[in-house]
Amino acid sequence: MPQPENLLLVFFGMIATGKSYLASAWAQQYGLPCYNSDRVRKELAGLPPETGQLEEVDKGIYTPEFSRRTYDALIEHAESHFQANKQACVVLDGSYQSLSERDLLREHFSGRVRLVFVHCFCSEAVVKERLAVRAADPNAVSDGNWKIYLAQKKRFQPVTEREEVIEIDTDAPVEALVERVNKEVMNIE
Repeated sequence: MPQPENLLLVFFGMIATGKSYLASAWAQQYGLPCYNSDRVRKELAGLPPETGQLEEVDKGIYTPEFSRRTYDALIEHAESHFQANKQACVVLDGSYQSLSERDLLREHFSGRVRLVFVHCFCSEAVVKERLAVRAADPNAVSDGNWKIYLAQKKRFQPVTEREEVIEIDTDAPVEALVERVNKEVMNIE
């Protein structure tokens, strides 16, 4: 399959819904840059990615102000790739839990690149399983836990925008998910 061009593909959803795993797998198949909000957040804080930050909700590097810096940096990373190569394809990976956050991407890149969102979701049982696996992994980058998931669940604004959004239940093998994203991305115009 040919590499998509002039595309910003944004994987988003609540924590432990598989967005980072899928975003990384999709980007790797084409050798594309993939910017993860957890990694960018820790870079901004001067921390190694695997450094655990067991913060309460909205504390430490997870305050609204630090999150704003993180999501602005994601835009800057994508922008630099598009400026360097007009036909680039860039992958972003973050929660993008508010409609205004998603609209900010639309406004910034409107008319310049094709923007497609991949909304990742799964059942709470799967989220709990994934969070348990993550908690036992010393190399995990995300600091998400069940308490943060519940707080995010209260805030997450439903996806009402439909024309450029792919809805995908991530409780499936990653190969099947990547194939589905490929088919959907190539069909959305």
